[in-house]
Amino acid sequence: MVRESTTPPRAASDASARIGEVAYLTVTAVNNTGAFLRWGQPKDVLLPYSEQIFRPDPGKRVLVKLYEDDQGRPVATMRLDRFLTDDAWALAQGDEVAVVVADRTDLGMKVVVNHRYWGLIYQDDISQPLRRGQSLTGYVKQRRDDGRLDISMLPPGAARLDVVGEKILKALRESGGYLPLGDKSSAHDIKARLGVSKSAFKQAIGRLYKQQLITLAPDAIRLNPGALAP
Repeated sequence: MVRESTTPPRAASDASARIGEVAYLTVTAVNNTGAFLRWGQPKDVLLPYSEQIFRPDPGKRVLVKLYEDDQGRPVATMRLDRFLTDDAWALAQGDEVAVVVADRTDLGMKVVVNHRYWGLIYQDDISQPLRRGQSLTGYVKQRRDDGRLDISMLPPGAARLDVVGEKILKALRESGGYLPLGDKSSAHDIKARLGVSKSAFKQAIGRLYKQQLITLAPDAIRLNPGALAP
């Protein structure tokens, strides 16, 4: 089976969006043909009325897919379901992917993965505030039997703990070497302060303790002398 590259596509923006990408673009004008969007080219791209889900006003931003029409002209659509699929058979657990945040759901955030697939970041896996149209790097947490993707904002395995450990060290340095969080802290308090799960926090502080970077107490952690500098 052919596998997709694990190197994610670049993030798209007003200044650099390309054909085939999903991007969050600014409306520059509206006329009887449709809306026009800034996409980093000399001529704005058309979002026809037939490709709109709602009527955007100038200055607003819309999430669109860029493609070429039958005559080879660039055009935008808000009807992403025509181009995106839930069946991400080409991706596997642990793959690094490009993510564009789409919409909030009852379960978390619906996202566009590699400009080709729908995915979901569950609420428990959201480690920082997310906004519609935001581009970021994510990781395939799971590809379900139906091909649908669960996405994590943290890398898998040891690399995940490295990222969490850096978050903890950064928070400690910013707070003068002390955090009122430990093994006995609630999952809510840990998530609110660091944006990570209690399980990831406990594993990460265990690694930091073995590296002699911190000392542990049931309800607090402290940086060891010499670890204050980044």
